[in-house]
Amino acid sequence: MATNNGLRSCGYKLLNSAPSVVPKSVNRGIHSTSVKKMGGGHGHDEPYYLHAKHMYNLDRMRFQKTTMTLDVFTAVSIGIGVPIYAVVFQQRKTASG
Repeated sequence: MATNNGLRSCGYKLLNSAPSVVPKSVNRGIHSTSVKKMGGGHGHDEPYYLHAKHMYNLDRMRFQKTTMTLDVFTAVSIGIGVPIYAVVFQQRKTASG
């Protein structure tokens, strides 16, 4: 406890002796920074890649039928397989005890 008080008083003396880095008047209101504009020179193919507006444009996706079929199959398999595995695991754990 004495070490904690000693460190606290030492820190307090250091903060009060040094010139303040933080200005005394602080604006505590809600504020935000401005949005940075994305300029050219970033290597994007501009007609096909605009930030998040056309990012997932399914019309231009290559192998759309195959990709979407695999994505849906994977999601359904996980949605069915994980609960079945959890039930089997829980039953095995209970039976072995």
